[in-house]
Amino acid sequence: MTKTNLITGFLGSGKTTSILHLLAHKPADEKWAVLVNEFGEVGIDGALLANSGALLKEIPGGCMCCVNGLPMQVGLNTLLRQGKPDRLLIEPTGLGHPKQILDILTAPVYEPWIDLRATLCVLDARQLLDDKVLTNQNFRDQLAAADMVIANKADRETPESRQALENWWAQNGEGRELHHATQGAISPSLLDATRKNLAPLPESAEHSHSHASTKGLAALSLPEHQRWRRSTNHGQGYHACGWIFDADTRFDTIGLLEWARLAPVTRVKGVMRIPEGLVRINRQGLDLHIETQNVAPPDSRIELINDADVDWNLLQAALLKLRLD
Repeated sequence: MTKTNLITGFLGSGKTTSILHLLAHKPADEKWAVLVNEFGEVGIDGALLANSGALLKEIPGGCMCCVNGLPMQVGLNTLLRQGKPDRLLIEPTGLGHPKQILDILTAPVYEPWIDLRATLCVLDARQLLDDKVLTNQNFRDQLAAADMVIANKADRETPESRQALENWWAQNGEGRELHHATQGAISPSLLDATRKNLAPLPESAEHSHSHASTKGLAALSLPEHQRWRRSTNHGQGYHACGWIFDADTRFDTIGLLEWARLAPVTRVKGVMRIPEGLVRINRQGLDLHIETQNVAPPDSRIELINDADVDWNLLQAALLKLRLD
């Protein structure tokens, strides 16, 4: 049986960073796998996790739990049967609802295969101060489903967010654990905590996505001889636009970082080729984190998400001007 953990969290809470930390500190004699789902179709998290040493399966387009869970079951079966991992980490989109996923994982068909352990919800406590996030049904249900809440980005907390977390915990903390972390630095030992007897989750909040029902189950790729391409998606009150560029395209480093910093959106995430190698870009609100390495990725991918529609053509024109090749 594969020890399995669901790791949830709203947009920008730090799920992927937490998973990267867990993978970097996993037992050396274990094989781990990650099933990752994103709201957009570009596959940023897949690019971030590509060199982590884990088996990886992506489900793009926010559709892990749509169509009776078929996309999730295809990815899940592939990892369990072909990879036979010791542990599986499942990262749904930040706009995902946990109930359908937990229903699938606890279905009789998976009883011989899956040893379901604690569900972790990664939380940026400042989100508790944002009425739009706080009233989002998926955000509320992610916290309700958690056996363990990881209050991430402790280094960015404010007196107001600290008090909001204390107030929330006083009302909702019974029966679960709370841990604090900075940059997703959580111990793999937390994954072996047992599931709690939490109250049943409500039925899923209504969610829909703009992609067709015949959409593929792989992240966006480039047709032969096409230098770049873009993809948009929307649903649950959020809009996303992502771009992928071929391996021969590099971007001006300073200009790219300024573009990411100033883009009028709430979320920016990307892995981009620059003259120095690669830059990883992760921005939530005004928090911008960058990391450079002298190893270039096979292509460039970047995605923007916002809670209102944006002039993607204007942002695209500015991005294209930053190409060096």
